[in-house]
Amino acid sequence: MPETHLPDPRRWKALAFISIAQLMIVVDGTIVNIALPSIQSDLGISDANRQWAITAYALAFGGLLLLGGRIADMWGRKNTFLVGLIGFAGASALGGAAVNELLLYASRALQGAFGALMAPAALSLLAVMFTDGKERAKAFGIFGAIAGGGAALGLILGGALTEYLDWRWVFFVNLPIAAVAYIGTLAQVQEPEGTRNRSPLDIPGTLLGTLGLVALVYGFTRAESESWTESGTVAMFVLTAVLLVAFVLVERKVKAPLLPLRVVLERNRGGVYLSLGLAIIAMFGLFLFLTFYMQAVKGYSPIRSGVAFLPMVAGMIIGSTQIGTRLMTRVPARYLMTPGLLLAAVGMLMLTQMEVDSSYVALLLPAQILLGIGLGTTFMPAMSLSTYGVEPRDAGIASAMINTSQQVGGAIGTALLNTIAASATTAYISANIGGATSPELVQLEGMVDGYTTAIWWAVGILVAAAAIAFAAVNASPDSEQAAFDELDGEGEAAPAMIH
Repeated sequence: MPETHLPDPRRWKALAFISIAQLMIVVDGTIVNIALPSIQSDLGISDANRQWAITAYALAFGGLLLLGGRIADMWGRKNTFLVGLIGFAGASALGGAAVNELLLYASRALQGAFGALMAPAALSLLAVMFTDGKERAKAFGIFGAIAGGGAALGLILGGALTEYLDWRWVFFVNLPIAAVAYIGTLAQVQEPEGTRNRSPLDIPGTLLGTLGLVALVYGFTRAESESWTESGTVAMFVLTAVLLVAFVLVERKVKAPLLPLRVVLERNRGGVYLSLGLAIIAMFGLFLFLTFYMQAVKGYSPIRSGVAFLPMVAGMIIGSTQIGTRLMTRVPARYLMTPGLLLAAVGMLMLTQMEVDSSYVALLLPAQILLGIGLGTTFMPAMSLSTYGVEPRDAGIASAMINTSQQVGGAIGTALLNTIAASATTAYISANIGGATSPELVQLEGMVDGYTTAIWWAVGILVAAAAIAFAAVNASPDSEQAAFDELDGEGEAAPAMIH
């Protein structure tokens, strides 16, 4: 009989502190968006350059995630997590104290880099600490709720801090949060032995993978600000294709690859990475358009528009902790993810009916509740299956892949759907402005027409994500537990476990 690792008695306290740090990472992806107008005015940043406050973070975070996951596997997840926490706090202090735009951009890039260490280390710590099916479902339910609701919470917190304190507090708020997470992690997190991957770092794969992801994220960011056909944008996408094809070829040949292809080729993990990435495309587009709609069309203040997202956050928490957690150990994951994505699509479909004078209570509120419950129910099993059947030594890189799919999905969602919305708005205004008695009303109607056109695309993307989840994800509760039992019993998985 193989020796079985006893569960760490401190694992639930460890989950609390890991979740606090993860919330800080997710919130930081959107908290600066609300504060950006104030930052721009205070630091004298031009309209052309203001996007770099967002882009610098996205490029560093998205580009370095695979490397961060591999470092966590090599060096230890707890060590990597703690270094990421310290670095993220330091970068946040730099951002809060920034006196010019270069310091601000540097701080955002550093936040992204240290976030790329923390995020995969956090998820992989949970993967190796929680191996019992019911406990794992509960732990990933909490983690999934944070992953889903954190972005919306960032909008709320950003609005409150900017309106009542100062934009610098969207950075300084991370310092006490990081301090609590650091002290708690140091005291409560114990990484199981025998789960590190001490193979040497794959330098060619690291360079190709990192540069390929940076080019991909920057290509979509550039497409939004320039155009899809602009020569620099096209060059970025061509470079992305060349680098990522070369990356795959290298990973097939080297003895210790940065990203073992078995991690992404197993159907459940691959299906989760793809379907969740598509869901994030739709979700980030939604955050963008609802924020614009509430502030530019309805005239909401930053704090009021942030609070208006609370029903979606509540729905995500309910879907993840009450529905996903309770059913994950009883029904196959595809029967949670597929209905969850379709329910979110119904909520998104309701928002295609938005008009300039639409009621928040009658339209936006029920749509957000459906979206929140649907996405929360989806995120929970997705987070759990992101490390399904993976060898403990590969847990960090598998965790990095789920974060990468979310980051790339966010970049695509912002660029693709915003471009669609802008084109539809321009077409509407051109067709209706001539002879209009109220040009201002036509402008508002054009904006809303752009939002609803893009939201129709988001509906289709969610339906496609549901189809992929149903077709690719075939793990059952019994097969999941069997996978973790064998992994736990062997210390390092038998090759047969990896499909």
